[in-house]
Amino acid sequence: MLHTLKFQSQVVAKPYFIFALILFAGQVLFGSILGLQYVIGDFLFPAIPFNVARMVHTNLLIVWLLFGFMGAAYYLVPEESDVELHSPKLAMWLFWIFAVAGVLTILGYLMVPYASLAKLTGNSLLPTMGREFLEQPTVTKIGIVIVALGFLYNIGMTILKGRKTVINMILMTGLIGLAVMFLFSFYNPENLALDKYFWWWVVHLWVEGVWELIMGAILAYVLIKITGIDREVVEKWLYVIVGMALITGIIGTGHHYYWIGPPPYWKWLGSVFSALEPLPFFAMTLFAFNIVNKRRREHPNKAATLWALGTALVAFLGAGVWGFLHTLAPVNYYTHGTQITAAHGHLAFYGAYVMIVLTIISYSMPKLRGIGESNSNRAQVYEMWGFWLMTLAMIFITLFLTAAGILQVWLQRLPEDGQALSFMQTQDQIAIFYWLRSITGGVFLIGVGTYFVSFFVGEKSEVTEVAVAANS
Repeated sequence: MLHTLKFQSQVVAKPYFIFALILFAGQVLFGSILGLQYVIGDFLFPAIPFNVARMVHTNLLIVWLLFGFMGAAYYLVPEESDVELHSPKLAMWLFWIFAVAGVLTILGYLMVPYASLAKLTGNSLLPTMGREFLEQPTVTKIGIVIVALGFLYNIGMTILKGRKTVINMILMTGLIGLAVMFLFSFYNPENLALDKYFWWWVVHLWVEGVWELIMGAILAYVLIKITGIDREVVEKWLYVIVGMALITGIIGTGHHYYWIGPPPYWKWLGSVFSALEPLPFFAMTLFAFNIVNKRRREHPNKAATLWALGTALVAFLGAGVWGFLHTLAPVNYYTHGTQITAAHGHLAFYGAYVMIVLTIISYSMPKLRGIGESNSNRAQVYEMWGFWLMTLAMIFITLFLTAAGILQVWLQRLPEDGQALSFMQTQDQIAIFYWLRSITGGVFLIGVGTYFVSFFVGEKSEVTEVAVAANS
């Protein structure tokens, strides 16, 4: 069945990818619920309050992407290292530990009041709960650290006994950085400004730092495989992109420090370096399209090529262009915490990280399923329909949220004659954009469903042959 895999141990990536996709569907479902709760305040209340739905939506996002990153590493590291994975058994044990911990945590959010959950899980012994994106109970955070250590050991030992490639080294650097930065989730100082200062060391230095290394390594690996371009060419691009991402991203953390009390020089550092953050994403776009245009082979997996190019372009738009729109301190003074932030967050996460995980799944799943280098043409058509429905829906979600944010700033924050509307009055005025966002969210959900259908269809001739064989 798995004759298309270069190394048998690569098969451990399959359950990670499947579970990631299940959690992805859950994340999108709760996002749709949240969208409706913006305009129908008591929708599903009290069964799923807004704060709980939001917590589940954001936590599922983080967890499914981590499953995707781990699956990607388990798939590509053996091939890059040219050796079998150090311990497939350890990989499967870690999968079940992480999956069970994740499911129990989400069930805890949905079934137990958050304060009771904190008390039940011993948060008083080591208080870490209550912060956005890091709401996980302390015991879950400890479990994540254990899983991360086992994962890094497994991947690290595989690389040590095999060949060392640029892709492996950059991927490993990103994964180690991910694990190290997560340790700051255990630091919960009483001073709110200090707490926020180090909170961004997890959140920002993940998504605008080490995760970009992981993204770049996965994209480079897929592009090498589907284009046949010389590795040296790809590696040169990768060095430039990673260098720019780290230089701009690390100091660019300052754009989160504007209004929490640190010294004023952060307004300059944050503005200048975060204004440069679109550059690595622009370079990644040039890199992807340049490599595909110079390809030496026509890979049968057209869907994977589409996902790879889409990742580079949409990441540039979401993280680069929409990030730049409100990153300068004089602009951010008015836009901070508005729907403009939400617009940027949605398109950036989708373009940079959702799409790169779906890229590696698109490339690797046919081999993991024993089908060959690609799915059938019919399955790829469904997959590409899913791509376009999700991507266009997310672009329109971003545009509607951007319009809502601009109007929000105009009505709530710009008037200087004392006639500014209150927050809730402003929300009433921009409700039309929330309705439009919900409609396009429904289209995104249809796109996810279409994408999932692609895993279960084959060519019509194949279906006919199966039916004939069954009848005979």
